[in-house]
Amino acid sequence: MTSENRITGQYTVPPELSDKRLDQAAADLMPEHSRSRLQSWIKSGALTVNGQTRKPRDKVMMGDSLALDAEPEVQVTWEAEPISLDVVYEDEHLLVINKPAGLVVHPAAGHADGTLVNALLNYAPEVENLPRAGIVHRLDKDTSGIMVVARSLIAHTSLVGQLQTRTMGREYEAVVVGALTGGATVDAPIGRHPQDRKRMAVVSGGKPAVTHYRLLERFSAHTLVRCKLESGRTHQIRVHMAHVRHPLVGDPVYGGRLRLPKGTTEELREVLAAFTRQALHARQLTLEHPETGNIMSWEVPLPDDLAHLIDALRKHARELEDRDF
Repeated sequence: MTSENRITGQYTVPPELSDKRLDQAAADLMPEHSRSRLQSWIKSGALTVNGQTRKPRDKVMMGDSLALDAEPEVQVTWEAEPISLDVVYEDEHLLVINKPAGLVVHPAAGHADGTLVNALLNYAPEVENLPRAGIVHRLDKDTSGIMVVARSLIAHTSLVGQLQTRTMGREYEAVVVGALTGGATVDAPIGRHPQDRKRMAVVSGGKPAVTHYRLLERFSAHTLVRCKLESGRTHQIRVHMAHVRHPLVGDPVYGGRLRLPKGTTEELREVLAAFTRQALHARQLTLEHPETGNIMSWEVPLPDDLAHLIDALRKHARELEDRDF
């Protein structure tokens, strides 16, 4: 399955991807690779179905076996940049970092430089030989917290496999609107919003997505929750919490207008108005080391802006309790 100088993988088509185009199914099964690269591999025969070469538009069926065996491609269009990284752990296979809010993970339209990938190429130049510079999962630009990057093909194959089998543990902390009384599970498919293609939404034909959340601390009109993902869809926590009518504080896409709780002080109003990113932090990451097989786990503290928001909500809740007495 794994070679030091090749990109390899074995995938089985699940029921929800049956009767999809090969390139569409491959993109869902291998999100770490771009659609254009997958199409190129299909056309060249590097990505086969049941041992046979197919065309990108050919349909696949449940149970079909997709096999990938390709040469790594050097990405020459991204430039290394001396951007500071908060490195939590590193060895020859892994790089675990604490990403700050505001840092774009991957170069894209409008963000050709100044991204995490540019920083990685400077810090660990060997990642230029890996798909997407070793990025196997990503955080939104304004989501802070922990993420892992592959530094070797062995690690890349292992981490992608752990994401697909859901054995990589990822937990987030978020501040949501509303005083929740307990945790729950949101099991709702996510896809592109039917009217706004820049947004995601819960849609009947979307990809399966499951988010578990539990209450950590309740304030007067907000709640601090811990979220655990079973899947990794785009904007998953943000979409799911908005779907159950408890959007993340500050979310500019899914949060709606600023909601001020009854009895809001001027101090809290200013804090809430100033918090203009989604209140979401990737708190903990657990995985199996690709070489040793040891289970490893890391946790990073809340960033200052999120900690300040929580302190303000906590203070306001205490003031309301004192007022009631």
